Amino acid sequence: MDQILNKVGSYWLGKKANKQLDSVGDDINSLSTSIEGGTKWLVNKIKGKMQKPLPELLKEYGLPVGIFPRDATNYEFNEQTRKLTVFIPTICEVGYKDSSVLRFTTTVTGFLEKGKLADVEGMKTKVMIWVKVTSISADSSKVHFTAGMKKSRSRDAYEVLRDGVEIDKF
Repeated sequence: MDQILNKVGSYWLGKKANKQLDSVGDDINSLSTSIEGGTKWLVNKIKGKMQKPLPELLKEYGLPVGIFPRDATNYEFNEQTRKLTVFIPTICEVGYKDSSVLRFTTTVTGFLEKGKLADVEGMKTKVMIWVKVTSISADSSKVHFTAGMKKSRSRDAYEVLRDGVEIDKF
């Protein structure tokens, strides 16, 4: 009887230990993903490749500085392909003074052109329901969001950096 109990006990203990180890592995993977953007920034800084702040890059390309949340400070920009990848610490929403709302996932990508961010992934806006933003363009007075249809909004609302409010899901 003791042998049976020992085998059952060691089997149960082994299963429990495996679950705990899997959980630790998942936590490590999550941690490495969340610090990836910061690590790339640090490596670039050590190499002497300091990139300009994100709002400065957006301004240089004719886009309003406030289209991303204030804490979206880490990004990658490939000057050859013009691919922009912005890292945001948490899934969040940003409300603007014109009552519009944008929702962001932790990684937003797109292709940066003068006055335009095209092929956007990782951003939604509310137009009755949440709709994926596929393109953002700007002129001197308006910002145009393409989300199924083109929605124009006042550029002034997006010229100020705003804090994102953390949400549970994108």
